[in-house]
Amino acid sequence: MDFNADHFTLMGLPRAFRFDMAALDRRYRELQAEVHPDRFAHAGDAEKRLSLQWATKVNEAYQTLKKPLPRAKYLLHLAGHDVGAENNTAMPADFLMEQMEWREGVAEARAAGNHHELEHLHHRLGEQMRCAYDELADLFDNAPDHETAADRVRRLMFLEKLLHEIDDAIAALEE
Repeated sequence: MDFNADHFTLMGLPRAFRFDMAALDRRYRELQAEVHPDRFAHAGDAEKRLSLQWATKVNEAYQTLKKPLPRAKYLLHLAGHDVGAENNTAMPADFLMEQMEWREGVAEARAAGNHHELEHLHHRLGEQMRCAYDELADLFDNAPDHETAADRVRRLMFLEKLLHEIDDAIAALEE
């Protein structure tokens, strides 16, 4: 194993947005079995330290690749394309208006204690996000367009945050 390998290489996967998730899970378990610090409990300090470093690297690779948004950010990073979320916050007006409407809907449903409406919003947003992730997969795997992919990642960051807000609102009503 090469400690400087990218996450995809480490996990034996193609450098692509779409890949076999079962293969990722299998490779993760295999690597953990090889490098887990418990296997080196009686080893010397250097071996223990190296084992811990490898286990950390394997965990980081797995956590990054298993979720679509971190995976997309990582693919952009590998392509030398920064998402620019910190300094590129400009979004199209129609997208921002849509965000305001979503947030108003969540706030109204939460204030009214309308669990059903929050579930409905969650479902609609989930569908919208699935379509956005399909588009993102095409932008990485079929016709690479990192500029557009970076824009879509920034948008998905907004949507992921909104989805968490809806989850929080639902959880608050269930308490």
